[in-house]
Amino acid sequence: MAPLSSLLTVALVTGATAFSANSGVTAPTTATRPSTKLYENFGFDFAEDQVENTPQLILGEANYKKWVNTVDPDNMLNRQYPVLSRVRELGLLEKTAELGLLSKLEKNGLTLQKAEELLPLLEDAGILGIVANNQQLIINGVAPLAIEGAPFLLPLVAGALDIGPVAFYGAAAGVAGLDAYLFASGAELPFVGLSAGTFLGVILIPLSVVLAVVGAALGSLKN
Repeated sequence: MAPLSSLLTVALVTGATAFSANSGVTAPTTATRPSTKLYENFGFDFAEDQVENTPQLILGEANYKKWVNTVDPDNMLNRQYPVLSRVRELGLLEKTAELGLLSKLEKNGLTLQKAEELLPLLEDAGILGIVANNQQLIINGVAPLAIEGAPFLLPLVAGALDIGPVAFYGAAAGVAGLDAYLFASGAELPFVGLSAGTFLGVILIPLSVVLAVVGAALGSLKN
């Protein structure tokens, strides 16, 4: 029994030594989550500390926006595009009625019943959630372009609806072809010398996709 007890003693001493602080081997520790704390200087050591040289009143985007409102309530930083007033001033509802856009949409298959059926599909696709989470961007970014350009676009849309989905397919092909031509010709933006095909393509390519999708949607509604 003596040899067996000696072996057990040696094993215990060896195991204790393996996990001691001076053994060079450390016991496994619980993993800690990385810090998600945000810094005004992005955590760089060489960047200046905003907390030290910025008044607390305007430290951070939220505080700065509140302070700007106290200085000038009609500031550009927090101003919202007046959607309803601009629609009224431009007479867009009257022009929509004069052009008969709603009746033309019905002729293309987009009835009120169809519109109600599309709402659950839009919600399932997450489009309504995207719109809800980006209201500020839509109001101050998309709405001005759509509303201010509506007096010129509404007659074009009305004419395209008279023709049907083919008009939207043709417009999509024309816009994509224009961007391809700008690339092939090596056209440049005046004064800056940048590639027109590259920078205008940021607008033209998405526009061609939207037109093609609208044409496909109208075609499916007719079917």
